[in-house]
Amino acid sequence: MLEQLLANKKVVLLDGGLGTELARRGCEMSGLSNARNAGSVTAIHRDYRLAGSDILLSNTFTLNRISMEARGLDVDIREINAAAIQLVKEASEGKCLVFGDIGPTGKLLQPYGDYSESQFYDCYAEQVEILIEAGAEGIIIETITDLREGICALRAAKDNTGLPVILSLAFSTIDRGGRTVMGSSVEEASASAEELGAAAVGANCGSLDPAQMAEIVRLFKSSTSLPVVIQPNAGIPKLIKGETVFDMEPQEYAEGLMKCIEQGASIVGGCCGTTPAHIKALALKI
Repeated sequence: MLEQLLANKKVVLLDGGLGTELARRGCEMSGLSNARNAGSVTAIHRDYRLAGSDILLSNTFTLNRISMEARGLDVDIREINAAAIQLVKEASEGKCLVFGDIGPTGKLLQPYGDYSESQFYDCYAEQVEILIEAGAEGIIIETITDLREGICALRAAKDNTGLPVILSLAFSTIDRGGRTVMGSSVEEASASAEELGAAAVGANCGSLDPAQMAEIVRLFKSSTSLPVVIQPNAGIPKLIKGETVFDMEPQEYAEGLMKCIEQGASIVGGCCGTTPAHIKALALKI
């Protein structure tokens, strides 16, 4: 399990981008590919395992009920989440831990939006239950910009499993103690993660490059005793001819992650734009 991995290894290696890697391979950039491009999803998971990942994340980032219904997608929530776990377990071949991946709903809580905390809680509890029942060995909640939403997801996860749960926020700046676009801070995230029993806390995605993420790690290490997880994008996104591009090369990416490790990150991986080549470059350094 995660605790044993952390005890046995200086640094635990997650996988990299799934959505952007699916798009790079000509597939639909969502969890719907679990049904429509199952072979490609499995191949990506396998490539990350071969690159050196210790933990593989399921292709379920957007597969919560609120997100699906908001996009008008008529899918069987249970079936498509369970299918994702089976694909990643097949690729893992028992050599990596499999974590169920949970992302934001894409909606806002009251008073900024129309949803209550209980609605978010119920939505996340449903997805967590499905992922664990299907065989996930832990849960990661990631790309959270509103800590209140992260708390709803974390409570739902902890109430429905005794397995490890990781909380990861998306930071837009290192100023003012590190802030998400919704104003949530590193210190606030640390306090909530500790209070609610998270196994680790940290950052992914956002608007910071790998080297800048090292400052986020430093802020986390000064505010919590929990293990710190970091999953940057392959550089700051650029808009080129109407397309979002992440163009940081694997070697530069790995060098940036080493700065995060030097600051104390103990669980590292990649987010948007990262590929198996980025994870392999990192694996060779740690």
